[in-house]
Amino acid sequence: MVGCFTARLLQAGPRSLPGTEPALSGQPLGPYCESQTRIRTPALRHRIPHQSQAIQIQQYRVNQRIRAREVRVIVAASGQQLGVLKIQDALRAAQTAGLDLVEVAPTANPPVCRIVDFGKFKYEISKQDKEKKQASSKLKEIKFRVNISEHDYETKLRHGEEFLDRGNKVRVQLQFRGRENAHKDLGIKLMHKISEDLSTMANVEQPPKLMGRAVTMTLAPLPAAKRKRKFAKMEVLPDDIDDEHDEDADDEDGAEDTDQS
Repeated sequence: MVGCFTARLLQAGPRSLPGTEPALSGQPLGPYCESQTRIRTPALRHRIPHQSQAIQIQQYRVNQRIRAREVRVIVAASGQQLGVLKIQDALRAAQTAGLDLVEVAPTANPPVCRIVDFGKFKYEISKQDKEKKQASSKLKEIKFRVNISEHDYETKLRHGEEFLDRGNKVRVQLQFRGRENAHKDLGIKLMHKISEDLSTMANVEQPPKLMGRAVTMTLAPLPAAKRKRKFAKMEVLPDDIDDEHDEDADDEDGAEDTDQS
């Protein structure tokens, strides 16, 4: 009886309980009318991890944590290869040198290990990761004009060197306006001049390309060890400032002597 009464309440329309659906119209409500109502349950949402989550850094096995029985050993400082050794002999060689045995290629057969200072090894790995991040950094843009002044030209090149020194790529854009469209060859010459002036900081990744009323060129930074800035802002040293003050004072003394004479 209680079940039939609940089923009639479910057929009442607006007053039906939330999350339920009444039985189909025209079907009799028998003694098992509870089975004629279908309860809606909210669908479970599977949480998918975000793709941008950081991947865990590879854990290097060091010394006694290495599981392989035999390993191929390389001395990192000299590059000497000791060949395939048993793990006990490899550990003994590392301890004799006062260094660590680090497994650098666990999937190789046999695994490859290096005898190296593990602290310096971690520093080199972090340095390489930092350089990779800088290599995949943003693309900066510098705009030029055909009739740009020498001062503005050097200022923009100085900014370009700063971008390249940070590991960013630089896109150089030169846009023609008005009568400048009749002299697009001057723009191409200016682009070649820019690439030559920044040759100590970057390579030409995309040569100058004419697209409508503009010329674009992309520069990629050189390795950090090969970069050399040409348009760095000159800083005035304190000694130079003192010398300038002394020269000004001498000029004033000379002027006073001339007036007295």
